[in-house]
Amino acid sequence: MKNLRKRFDVFCYRNRNKGIPNLMLYISLGAGLTYLFTLFGNNTLLYSIFYFDRALILQGQIWRLFTYPLVYDAGNILLTAITLLCYYSLGRAMENLWGTLKFNLFYLTGVVMMDVYCLIFGGQADVSYLNMSLFLSYATLYPDAHFLLLFIIPVKAWIFALLDLVLVVVGLVTYPFPYNLFSVVSLANYFLFFGKDVVNVIPLSWRINARKLFKRKPRQQKSKVVPFPGAGSYQASTATAKAPYTHRCTVCGRTDVSDPDLEFRYCSRCKGYYCYCIDHINNHVHIQ
Repeated sequence: MKNLRKRFDVFCYRNRNKGIPNLMLYISLGAGLTYLFTLFGNNTLLYSIFYFDRALILQGQIWRLFTYPLVYDAGNILLTAITLLCYYSLGRAMENLWGTLKFNLFYLTGVVMMDVYCLIFGGQADVSYLNMSLFLSYATLYPDAHFLLLFIIPVKAWIFALLDLVLVVVGLVTYPFPYNLFSVVSLANYFLFFGKDVVNVIPLSWRINARKLFKRKPRQQKSKVVPFPGAGSYQASTATAKAPYTHRCTVCGRTDVSDPDLEFRYCSRCKGYYCYCIDHINNHVHIQ
């Protein structure tokens, strides 16, 4: 699975410019125009054409499988505009980092998974659940990014992401089937594309403390007695022997033996194989 993910990432990197550029721009503009046409024109024509309807899809209107993201209503025009602008910004940032192809596949995977689930179990496909995976992905890539709560209070992205995950768990036990699984299905593309990297949404200090809490203490080995014929015996204590280290910081000299919980990295800009601790990997003079 790990090798398959690496091959997929390499394929997306080599073809990063293929696909539909600025996909979230088209989706946000389309959803905004549909909302304005329905609100001010007092006409539900576009809404009736785009929204997800299982019965009509089975009758042949297959375009509804891909047009329901264009149907979005946050309650009022100001909140809808702000939300669509926010989702456009998130999608644009992810596309710049991942490339056009990978972001297109990410969003399309979420749409298809929601389609399959709603076609099998019924229900109304909702783009708000799909956009939740978009926000969680952004929060995983940029956990320290700030959002303004009530346009005043700065809150980090990982806090909102953890709150969304809590709401997903609450929805599993409060909503009836099949509606309780909508949020889980909509996040399937998030877990599929990130894998074990989803833990990056949790602050690094929390993860380090968790590893310390559940880390097993090494067993103390008993001293060994090595006999020598004619010369008595020799007592060698393995506890006092100096254990060899695997990683050693080039700047401060700390090792994975002296600091077992310290993280180490190797610098790609230094000429040679130089190791640095987490405190000096971004704060050292590159060796040329």
